Amino acid sequence: MTVFDCSIIQLPRIENEKGNITPIAGRKNIPFEIERVFYTYDIPGGEARGAHAHKECHQLLVAASGSFEVVLDDGINKRTVLLNRPFYGLHIPPGIWAAEQGFSSGSICLVLASHKYEEEDYIRDYPKFLIYKNDITTSII
Repeated sequence: MTVFDCSIIQLPRIENEKGNITPIAGRKNIPFEIERVFYTYDIPGGEARGAHAHKECHQLLVAASGSFEVVLDDGINKRTVLLNRPFYGLHIPPGIWAAEQGFSSGSICLVLASHKYEEEDYIRDYPKFLIYKNDITTSII
């Protein structure tokens, strides 16, 4: 996987004068079944979140409120994506280092994940991530 395999997905938006709604269904609106949902909020100015990769878990990040950037890294390429609309999500497949930064005041990052929380699925150390990516590339060749 590379940073170019990460994609913005436009989610359905049902507009109403009383407020909008965005329903999300696994395998219908996004390319995986949803096994876990969580969100981050009250993030102090200047702080970053994430800064890890997954071995198997897919994630969809949505700026449910406010805005933030997601820095994507595949060990070779880097790409920064701004999320600032609640009807757009960023699909991050396994094997991509992702870090969220530049949170606006009151922002909420909604995360839909394909797997339950399993610590062994996380790669939280960047040098170990680079070794992991190199091992995957070597095993494919």
